[in-house]
Amino acid sequence: MNQDFLLELLSTPSPSGAEMEIQHKWMDYVSEFADEMRTDNAGNAIGVLNPEADFKILLAGHCDEIGFMIKSIDNNGFIRVEKLGGISQKPAIGMKVTILGTHGKLTGVFGVNAEHHGGAKEFKFEDLYIDCGANTKEEVEKYVQIGDLAVYKRETEFLLNDKISGRGLDNRTGSFIVAEVLREVAKRNPKVGVYAVSTVNEETNMGGAYFAGAGIKPTMAIACDVTFSSDYPGVDSSKHTEVNLGGGPVLAKGAPINHKINQLLENAAKKLDLKLQYELTPRMTGTDADKLRLTGHGVPVSLVSLPLRYMHAPVETVSLTDMKEEIDLLVEMIANLTGEESVNPLSK
Repeated sequence: MNQDFLLELLSTPSPSGAEMEIQHKWMDYVSEFADEMRTDNAGNAIGVLNPEADFKILLAGHCDEIGFMIKSIDNNGFIRVEKLGGISQKPAIGMKVTILGTHGKLTGVFGVNAEHHGGAKEFKFEDLYIDCGANTKEEVEKYVQIGDLAVYKRETEFLLNDKISGRGLDNRTGSFIVAEVLREVAKRNPKVGVYAVSTVNEETNMGGAYFAGAGIKPTMAIACDVTFSSDYPGVDSSKHTEVNLGGGPVLAKGAPINHKINQLLENAAKKLDLKLQYELTPRMTGTDADKLRLTGHGVPVSLVSLPLRYMHAPVETVSLTDMKEEIDLLVEMIANLTGEESVNPLSK
């Protein structure tokens, strides 16, 4: 597992709708072992093995991250923001941000009232403002215009027991995983077409997944995303399935999920003596799988997720061991496909 490439992806800002920089880095890496590289008009980056094969498996890991969109600039140079994806105001107070301005990057901080003046009381998202040190609106406008995007200014940290923490692990880890699966599967000469897709826009509209599914028309698809762990203080275990960091990859179970694909994944896990965890998705998965499933004539889907703590906070935390095991699981499953498999749940 190429940790240097992982860290490169995690250090690259990729707010939803502005994924171009990270996609170019992804394509540069994947082009070294893919038979073919493609892009589409949504901005997806696609690495392909065996493009002539009739049986196609699509792996989707989205590369976009949540962030902020510049909404207004007041006369004193303070900036108000809109949500970009499911981001909360609660972790923002006192955090640094990088504004990806039309005319250059700009560093700012979310202002916070001192305890001496009453501290940070109850507040709404619209109460947030960014202070870049400017004195006037005109100073800010030298860098920034309305609609520009911003992300937390936060580096990836290594924690104890093979864990890492940082912003945007949801889901640049997924984009990394599908690239690594393609790299390892290429060494095993797969019999089927393999399409690794670094998708865009998942955090805002899942449009990248729709373009990918509609364009590739896969026989089956697997979304590689993150899911909520339940192994830290404050989680109500009576309301959630048990998911632990270091406990292995997580398979989804529920109406959207194809039973045959899950069986293939479970068989691969048994062969590797690899532990699996499970989550429930009774109606929808909330991931790229939902859009992929409804493209073309319909695509059978499964969802393999990486356990993650502190979803959508600037300190998202995952296990590198889980990540490696998810890559191994997918490689083993794909390398053993013959192209004759049926994903019809009623077939014997």
